[in-house]
Amino acid sequence: MTFDTPLALVALLIVPALLVLYVIHQRRRTQYAARWGTPGLLPNVVDRAPGRLRHLPLAVLLIALTALVVGVARPHATVNVKREEATVLLAMDVSRSMGATDLRPSRLAAAQIAASKFVDKIPEKFRIGVVAFGSSAAVAVAPTTDRELVRAGIASLKPGEGTAIGDAVVLSASLGRRLKTDDGVIAPMSVLLISDGAPDGGRTAPRVAAQRARRQHVPVYTVALGTANGVVEHTLPGGYKEQIRVPPAPATLQMIARMTGGKFFRAPDEDRLSEIYEQLGSRLGKKKETREVTDVFAGGSALLLVVGGALSAFLFRRVP
Repeated sequence: MTFDTPLALVALLIVPALLVLYVIHQRRRTQYAARWGTPGLLPNVVDRAPGRLRHLPLAVLLIALTALVVGVARPHATVNVKREEATVLLAMDVSRSMGATDLRPSRLAAAQIAASKFVDKIPEKFRIGVVAFGSSAAVAVAPTTDRELVRAGIASLKPGEGTAIGDAVVLSASLGRRLKTDDGVIAPMSVLLISDGAPDGGRTAPRVAAQRARRQHVPVYTVALGTANGVVEHTLPGGYKEQIRVPPAPATLQMIARMTGGKFFRAPDEDRLSEIYEQLGSRLGKKKETREVTDVFAGGSALLLVVGGALSAFLFRRVP
């Protein structure tokens, strides 16, 4: 926290000074009472001693005074706020294993449905792009604010071959870094990568790709799809079909998220996948901004003054 007028904080010395004076005053009251009467006989005259509650109004008032002084110093706090301009790249796995039906109607279809819901939650000024990756990575939709175009691009994705995760990270990061905001600076961006398996093919190793994204300050959030029961069918020569087990392999996705400053999520079913997108909707596109919070301290001190006055009036009111 920073202050516009830090010298005003010197007035905080009043608080411990008042506390010391209060303690001295309490001790003198005890001494005066001992001079004019016998302390042992006091219970016969007074129903009960005031108790520790008598200090509560003063404590509240001192806290209010502290908040008031801090408010005068015009404090500024760093808070998270939504960005008005940012880019989100959806990197979606279209490898053959995404055709597995352990997620209904399939892993890819479940990802497409949840991705479309995610697009609905992104602020309108955000650009959204789609990168599809199988044996290689390709731009399905260049970053744009046209939501209908993004939804159409997501819906057009079909399962293919390979899992070029590293290529997808490199391509997504490079796309976002080319875009600038209205004031000419590079738009902040994040990548959301959805896959179900270990890398298979591609020109760039996932670790190398993660290092590049980290140097470009591009966080990559990763989602592991599927369950251990995932199976796909492969047609063999002669028309025979082979069933291949395709359990999710999250290790690479965890590494990419960790190295780039993103976060890794597991999505074993459709409901959980939708929840993850909702969480990411509140995480992506945020920035730290310094704001003046004088009103918070001023309002808090006013409330505490009222509370302190009420406590003093009602706890220790005189009964006629």
